[in-house]
Amino acid sequence: MKVQRVYIDTSVIGGCFDEEFAPWSNGLMKDFRLGTFRPVVSDIVAAEVRPAPERVRQKYAQLEQWGPEFVRLTEEVRVLASAYMKREIVPPKYSNDSLHIALATVAEVDILTSWNFKHIVHFEKIRRFNAVNREQGYKPIEIYSPREVTSYGSEEDV
Repeated sequence: MKVQRVYIDTSVIGGCFDEEFAPWSNGLMKDFRLGTFRPVVSDIVAAEVRPAPERVRQKYAQLEQWGPEFVRLTEEVRVLASAYMKREIVPPKYSNDSLHIALATVAEVDILTSWNFKHIVHFEKIRRFNAVNREQGYKPIEIYSPREVTSYGSEEDV
């Protein structure tokens, strides 16, 4: 069976240390460690992790040991993210959120996960991202929170 490729944005890594999100972020990390899913990260995630607290950087380093797929910012990704921005799906201040969606779309991941309910995991935003994707010749992208993806949901599971 094909292992699903799951793009994670930086909020998922930071979520490992947030009381509200930790059970599911850590559950998803367990899925990656066990090979249930293949993690996909990007140079945007790497750049956002650099100034993060030490424990977030350490969690990212641990994730790197599990052999994630690494997707890079390309002109194709920039053009797609720009199309999202022209549609005002995400405010200019949060343009990295558009880059995460574009990176995952261009890489044709199976799922994108995030705890960003304002700009990414939001019903209307997902519809708008996918409308642009279809117009630009890309497949729609599946966007969920880690809670909806991992089979682990309590501290005992992790």
